[in-house]
Amino acid sequence: MRFTGDGLPSRVRIHEVGPRDGLQNEQATVPVEVKSEFIHRLREAGLETIEATSFVHPKWVPQLADAEELMPLLGDLPQDLRLPVLVPNARGLDRAFAHGCRHIAVFASATESFARANLNRSLDESLAMFEPVAARAKAEGLWVRGYVSMCFGDPWEGAVPPAQVAGVCRALLDMGCDELSLGDTIGVATPGHVAALLGELATAEVPAARTAVHFHDTYGQALSNTLTALQHGVTTVDASAGGLGGCPYAKSATGNLATEDLVWMLQGLGIETGVDLARLTATSGWMADRLGRPSPSRTVRALTGAGTDTGSRPNSHKEQ
Repeated sequence: MRFTGDGLPSRVRIHEVGPRDGLQNEQATVPVEVKSEFIHRLREAGLETIEATSFVHPKWVPQLADAEELMPLLGDLPQDLRLPVLVPNARGLDRAFAHGCRHIAVFASATESFARANLNRSLDESLAMFEPVAARAKAEGLWVRGYVSMCFGDPWEGAVPPAQVAGVCRALLDMGCDELSLGDTIGVATPGHVAALLGELATAEVPAARTAVHFHDTYGQALSNTLTALQHGVTTVDASAGGLGGCPYAKSATGNLATEDLVWMLQGLGIETGVDLARLTATSGWMADRLGRPSPSRTVRALTGAGTDTGSRPNSHKEQ
């Protein structure tokens, strides 16, 4: 049953991160043919934005070392599908250009410690590295997303002041980013903290319409945090099919918000997503079988069983 709530959007765009942010955290490398099949299935389930891969050096993310092999396998997908790729620097952007990518993402940090640990640069140095990348991408007509990690808590620095996050977000917008994704990298955010950060961003003139949220479910707060963000004007939410992905910086982290769990909540609130939940859960069950373990998504388990193989990809909604 659907019951709408006050102050909520009529539609939410889901930014699917499973093929990139999810699979890059897997212990085993997934074959490129399986990755391609996964992305095709997600598109057929109605996802309009699917983050495909990362053009990071294979040494750092070996699970995505096959980016050059994957992109040609996606050439038959509809032109209106957004297929962002993560680019860490100018070399990554060159690789994205070579494959005709039209949507890219850069990965920044809200804290000094994480910038040095993840990017081997100071916070200011990392932003300076991204500036020419974003400028060149925009000059070529690309859509640019800026990820901001550690927006709520940092394993080395603890709680992160909202004003500090707002400063990084403002810098990314000023260098040309079309959209920002606020990452709760270690999953410590709570609804009040989310409201406070979005209020600080509004003060810094960072529009909610250009802001997405990316929650990890370490403490089971991802859905409640998402609902709070929607009540404050956010209409883009990152999620990972089947709850794929983990967090190497937090013990017992359960990874990304599962797309199915998000869609279940949004459907109950009468919020449109364009996603066919039956197809999506079937796809995540299929991927769970490929990975050899049950899906952590509660909705996948409830609707399809823990990693039950659903067979070949359906060709129409009538088959569901």
